[in-house]
Amino acid sequence: METKRSAGYGFGAFAGVFTPSILTIIGVVMYLRFGWVLGNLGLGRTLLLVTLCNSVTLLTGLSLSALATNREVQGGGAYYLVSRAFGAETGAAIGIPLFLSQAIGTAFYVAGFSESLVGALPAAAGWDPRLVGSATLVALAGVSVFSANLAVRVQYFIMAAIALSLVSFFAGGNPGAEVLAGSGAAAPPPGFWVVLAVFFPAVTGILSGVGMSGDLRNPGKAIPRGTLGAVLAGYAIYMAVPVALYFFAGDAPALRTDPMIFQKCSRWPALVLPGVWAACLSSALGSLLAAPRVLQAMSRDRLAPAFLGRGYGKGDDPRAAAALAFALAAGAVWAGGVNLLAPVLTMVNLVIYALLNLAAAIEEAIGSAAWRPTFRVPWTVAAAGFALCAAMMVLISPAASVAAMLLIGAIHWMMVRRRLRARWQDFRRGLLRSGTRTLVHRLDASPEDGRNWQPDILALGAASARREWLGTLAAALSRDRGLLTFASVVPEEGWSAERAEASGTAVRDWAARRGLEAFVRVHPAPDPWSGMRELVRAYGFGPLVPNTVLMGAPGDGETAEGIASVARLAVSLRRNLLLAAREKGDAAAGEDGQAEDLPRRIDLWWRGRGNNASFMLALACLLRRSRQWEGASLRLCHAAEPGEDPARAEEALCAFLREARVDAEVTVLPSAMAEGPGGASAAIRAASAEAGLVLLGLRPPLEGESDAAYGGYLLACRRGAASLPRTLYALAADGIDFRDVFA
Repeated sequence: METKRSAGYGFGAFAGVFTPSILTIIGVVMYLRFGWVLGNLGLGRTLLLVTLCNSVTLLTGLSLSALATNREVQGGGAYYLVSRAFGAETGAAIGIPLFLSQAIGTAFYVAGFSESLVGALPAAAGWDPRLVGSATLVALAGVSVFSANLAVRVQYFIMAAIALSLVSFFAGGNPGAEVLAGSGAAAPPPGFWVVLAVFFPAVTGILSGVGMSGDLRNPGKAIPRGTLGAVLAGYAIYMAVPVALYFFAGDAPALRTDPMIFQKCSRWPALVLPGVWAACLSSALGSLLAAPRVLQAMSRDRLAPAFLGRGYGKGDDPRAAAALAFALAAGAVWAGGVNLLAPVLTMVNLVIYALLNLAAAIEEAIGSAAWRPTFRVPWTVAAAGFALCAAMMVLISPAASVAAMLLIGAIHWMMVRRRLRARWQDFRRGLLRSGTRTLVHRLDASPEDGRNWQPDILALGAASARREWLGTLAAALSRDRGLLTFASVVPEEGWSAERAEASGTAVRDWAARRGLEAFVRVHPAPDPWSGMRELVRAYGFGPLVPNTVLMGAPGDGETAEGIASVARLAVSLRRNLLLAAREKGDAAAGEDGQAEDLPRRIDLWWRGRGNNASFMLALACLLRRSRQWEGASLRLCHAAEPGEDPARAEEALCAFLREARVDAEVTVLPSAMAEGPGGASAAIRAASAEAGLVLLGLRPPLEGESDAAYGGYLLACRRGAASLPRTLYALAADGIDFRDVFA
């Protein structure tokens, strides 16, 4: 459960969302780079660029509004929304880049302010822009660290200054041929996507507004209204500015070379500079307010150090996190200017936008009962926003896209390694259920075939303390490809859901310690054999029914009859049967389930008739791909029957293995060995005494054969191979022609 926290300063939609968003949108790019964009692209492509970038922001704003109106939004802005959708690991993976982008964004806007100040004031012509930026950053930090309320109130004056500068610009005109001629040689025009990378930070202001989510009085109402209002207002201004600038200056060289062309085209140039500086400073202040609140929210979610989550004063200001944001911004100010920082911001913001759109699309597509946003957006609209973000990332810079995804993936991996346990409910389980539902229906409509066969194993009693080796054998057979279920039968007397859950948890913990992926089923029954029969008969869902039953081989007459009853039912239900036996003197299994002193060889006794032989060969191939038996050799053994030529039998087996693409040794015993003392069983024991695992075939129950009679047969098979370290008896019964596996 999440703990509810105070709404900080309790801002409304206008002060808390619209104002920081629009002041970040109308910022350094409009004043200092719009001429450069227009000069390099021309009016038509500039309007296309503005529309494309604002389309991304508008779609993201719609998705963000849907997410924000579906639940109570606390501090952290976009981080909070993404983490509550995708979970703690993805939240951390996006929260850290979001914090970095907002800290770097502060430097981006401060660099724009310094550039305009040094370029516009003759008295500052010789100043180092980095020193100016550092001093400016210190002043902004003082305001943001001690009072967000003061910072937001200052933004009203900044908005007034920007409004006056826009009035001056739209009332302006042609500045004259001398100004339009520009100074210096223009660089070769960059491509469309390079220009877009520089321009895109101009439309990312919505993250600054959402970043104040913890200080909003009613985030569910304020975020949609403030965000969409800022996006639409920003789009109107950004469509009007290039049209006016083109009307004033055409395609003059000064557009590409003079960053102050916006001011020089204005009616009252003196009004523009305060607007430029106000826009740069307000954008920097908005980012400097939002960045530490992301870290504060992550800290309170236990995803960042605890000291970063501490708040001060009435507004719960995150001063420690703000100090860290200031340090990063100061470093970025000295690292590079506007053109260097802009592409970095673009890529990180596109990743965040993409995840916000994807979250809204998935939530709407799943349509769970918990998804009830008051601002509804079709999933196709949100998905279009995600696709547009992903496409723009690749088109702008494939290398930077890969780098951004690697960064996020690395953070996500580290968080997964920490085994975080989220304290909130996200949509991941709903997404898995939705995807599973679709896949299960499709799987049900697809007929089973040998080409795609995998063992889905129901392991009965495999996770008990005495039979851990049976559980690791089951895992080796499924090799994390088929479905594996560890099933236990407990007495009905004294059974309760709590005791069953405790037993299941113990088995899951045991499997987790050994790296085994398995389902767990604890089933109450009057006695073990009836419980096992009920599991074989009823366990499964739709097409996801175990096709193979694994049990321990019988050791005495009583267990033989019980095992025979389960085996007969499994075969009648077309389930493959596996009975595993281990010699009492066999060494205990190690942590990986492989006995330390067992030879790394698998012997498969092949008669070549029926389906059992191909079934056992398929099992042997799967075992050799498992961690426990990786690198083990495989030997195909055959006892020649009376009148059979051993040489020809060996040649036929070698030819089959070549066609089946199986690397194995072939051994054929003369028929005389099988006819000696002890018969075939003695020959098998002698030939496979040095094997680590021996696979032998079983016959199915005969028609009318009783459980006692079939149990006697199973017990005889077990006694016939009693001296072998480990034996796996196999019976193919699920109707699959296993010869297709080796076609």
